Amino acid sequence: MTKTERTYTISQLAREFEVTPRALRFYEDKGLLMPRRDGLNRVYSHRDRAKLQLILRGKRVGLSLIEIKEILDLYKVDQRAQAQAALKKYKARIVALEAQREDIDSAIETLTDAIATLEKVLSKPAAPAAIGAARAFEAEAKKRLEEAH
Repeated sequence: MTKTERTYTISQLAREFEVTPRALRFYEDKGLLMPRRDGLNRVYSHRDRAKLQLILRGKRVGLSLIEIKEILDLYKVDQRAQAQAALKKYKARIVALEAQREDIDSAIETLTDAIATLEKVLSKPAAPAAIGAARAFEAEAKKRLEEAH
């Protein structure tokens, strides 16, 4: 590292990326970041900052820390291999997210249909017997609440 290369403290990176210093130490414990030490202080390089950016991007799209580490570790070996591995993982993640989106869309449709059915039921006037039963239930519930206090 040259003397003119920009370095960062743990606080600076935590603030910039809106993460906690504890998160940065966690990534260090997992071997994802390896800042140099100046006494007890961690000193992060521009490369560490770039790695943190990749870590957070990977987490945001749902990659596991193991997958992120595999991509980062390939940088030391071959940048092209790193790009190929990242591309493969990103494409697989898109497939998984699209499947989740289909599941979410289906769940929303099911809930929307259920809401429409329930609103239809509730829009009809209640039978007198049902009103009496509801009032009795409400009175009993109110009584139990008052006894509890």
